[in-house]
Amino acid sequence: MSGRDLRPIGVFTALAFGLAWLFALPLWFGDGLASPWFTPVATATMMTPAIAALIVVFFVERPQQKAWTLGLWPLRPVRRLLVYSALGIFVSIALVLVALPVGALLGVYPADFTNFSAFQQALDEQADTAGAAQIPIPIGALIALQIALLPLAAFINLIPALGEELGWRGWLLPKLMPLGTLPALLVSGVIWGLWHAPLILLGYNYPDAPGWLGLTAMVAMCVLIGAVFGWLRLRSGSVWPAALAHAAFNGAGGTHLLFAAAGEHVDTTQATVLGWSGWIVPLALVVVLIATGQFASARHPSTPPSKEGRLPAHPATGQVTRE
Repeated sequence: MSGRDLRPIGVFTALAFGLAWLFALPLWFGDGLASPWFTPVATATMMTPAIAALIVVFFVERPQQKAWTLGLWPLRPVRRLLVYSALGIFVSIALVLVALPVGALLGVYPADFTNFSAFQQALDEQADTAGAAQIPIPIGALIALQIALLPLAAFINLIPALGEELGWRGWLLPKLMPLGTLPALLVSGVIWGLWHAPLILLGYNYPDAPGWLGLTAMVAMCVLIGAVFGWLRLRSGSVWPAALAHAAFNGAGGTHLLFAAAGEHVDTTQATVLGWSGWIVPLALVVVLIATGQFASARHPSTPPSKEGRLPAHPATGQVTRE
């Protein structure tokens, strides 16, 4: 990579990390994750990669096709975009859910797939607190309804998820592609994972682990899940499938509470998609994608001809597209 490539990458990374730490300062100097400001701070922090990418695109690189450079445009071919968007939503949900039986089989996730006792206990406690009667719906039906509604989370959470994906997969991954596909996925995944440090070091996602272990686990997960999101970005030529996948992934993240056994502790360094047992299936998926050439044969959307009548090279591959 040339210095011309490294300069915007350095500016982007410094801005994304610096803004994330800046936004998290109220938590560090306040009540940490218990702060009433946690939710707005976390949501604002998710927007920092997008802010960094927009600053670099508009003030550092200044390409003619700004929306295309970020993966926001064009929204065609429509069929391909819809297919990979749907894949992003359902694959993300599947990766979160399948981590639970895998963890149970390995003895690290205390599951209750029959009585859903932890969820039932939570419902009973809520009813007692509110002084209300028990919900007259079978617990199994409530679980099924929760799972059925998970795809909607992809659209409810889309804006904050796009705040991250516009930076990580929309702009950064294509900029790293001169390194080669696999190194680009690895580097972007590591950067994405380390960017979470302001919240992870406060105990977010890994409340029982020391900071170094929580951050290491987060980096490992981000490399694997980021490779799946990167596949969606490269195959579709658009950031939207990756953003929907990220939104669905976040929306499904709490499902381990539905299937846990009451009174049992869940160690997220070992169980759920955050822990090592939850990385087995994503790793297998990434290996299959690599083995079947899904990254090497990635296709990309067409772009308007240049003034000379030639099609510009796609930022993710450096190759001219003629679709």
